[in-house]
Amino acid sequence: MKRKMAMSKVPGVDHWNNEKEHTVLLAENSLLICKYDFVMLRCERIQRIPLNCIDRICHGEFTFPQKSLNKHCDWEVTNTAGSVQEIKVPTRPHMLVTDTGATERREGEGLRIIWDRLREPTFLSRWNPFSGDFPFCTFTKHPVLEANDKFTKMCALDQFMDQLTQAVQRAHEKKPIPGNANRVPVLKHPILIETYVGLMSFIGNQNKLGFCLARGNMGF
Repeated sequence: MKRKMAMSKVPGVDHWNNEKEHTVLLAENSLLICKYDFVMLRCERIQRIPLNCIDRICHGEFTFPQKSLNKHCDWEVTNTAGSVQEIKVPTRPHMLVTDTGATERREGEGLRIIWDRLREPTFLSRWNPFSGDFPFCTFTKHPVLEANDKFTKMCALDQFMDQLTQAVQRAHEKKPIPGNANRVPVLKHPILIETYVGLMSFIGNQNKLGFCLARGNMGF
C-alpha cells in the first residue's frame, strides 16, 4: 500500500548558523530536502536521505560553544529525582555527555536528523561555510508559523518530527541495515551550532536572506 507524501516548510540551519528556507518532503522510503526559489519558481538544490539510514533524531534548544561571541546564556545541568541527568552540549554536534557546564544559547528550538553518527565532520568542512559534507541536517521553526492556520499546519516542527519518527521506524523494520539498532532513538538535548563569531549569519538571519522574498523591485 502506497503512503501519501507529507510536505513541511521548515527552515534549515547550517553549521555556520545561517537559516535557509527548505521544503521537506517525507516519502515512503526517503526524506527529500529541497531548496526551492518561490520567486523564480525553480528548484536550486535537492538532497535525498534514505529513511533506513537515519539512526538518531534529536530535538531541543540551540546552543553555541562557550567561547562563541554570540549571545551569552548559562546552561545548567541538574539531576531529576536523583537518577536522570540533563545533557551538556559536547564539543561535537552529535555526541552526548552528562555533566555540568555553561554554553551560549541561540534563541529558539530545533530538530537535528543524523544518519551517520560515527562519522565526524572534517576540520575543513567545519570551517568552510559552503560545505555540505555533514552526516546530519538541522531545522528550526518557520518565522511565519503563526501567520494563519494553514501555515501553522504546514510549518509545525513538532508535527514534522512525529511524522518523521514514524516513517523512519517503518523504514528500519522494512529494510534494516546490519549493525544499526532496530529502533531509532529520539533524544531531547541541546543542539550545538559550532560557530564562534557569527557576524555574517547575524546579518543574514536578521534580514531573512535565506528566504525567498520580494524585496522592492527585486526578488531573491
